[in-house]
Amino acid sequence: MAILNILHFPDPRLRIKAKPITTVTEAHQRLAEDMLATMYAAPGIGLAATQVGVDQRLIVLDVSEHGDQPQVFINPEVLSKEGSEVMQEGCLSVPGIYEEVERAERVRVRVMDLAGQTREFDADGLLAVCIQHEIDHLDGKLFVDYLSDLKRQRIRKRVEKEERERQERRSQASSL
Repeated sequence: MAILNILHFPDPRLRIKAKPITTVTEAHQRLAEDMLATMYAAPGIGLAATQVGVDQRLIVLDVSEHGDQPQVFINPEVLSKEGSEVMQEGCLSVPGIYEEVERAERVRVRVMDLAGQTREFDADGLLAVCIQHEIDHLDGKLFVDYLSDLKRQRIRKRVEKEERERQERRSQASSL
């Protein structure tokens, strides 16, 4: 398993709409394993293929208390939504930023698994929020898009500044 590079906002590749997967291959299984390793190492509870520069509709997540129940969903789609709840969200592509976002409280979802089998299930609470968040990534949308323009601009400037500082530190370290 490899740890993959996670793209950071405002990278334009995060705005690409991912393509559906028609046939599950060994490459998808390896990608899912690498994405899970990356997500756990980050650490996070969800990761979409678009966040690692792959424009395919695949997400991984683990919202369990002990981080021991990984799930892989291919071509996930929300079939129906119920209710509304506000939850604080963060994102591996927008590191260090946490904001309140309103999403559906319950969702009915259709997914394909790594064996190519399609199933439907209901999700609520953190699982529902995580699924909606990751599907947004597959559609080129970030949680900051739910915020005001002013907040989004401030976050963009902060993330860009932090990235410049990281690059300067790397450059200084390599010149030693």
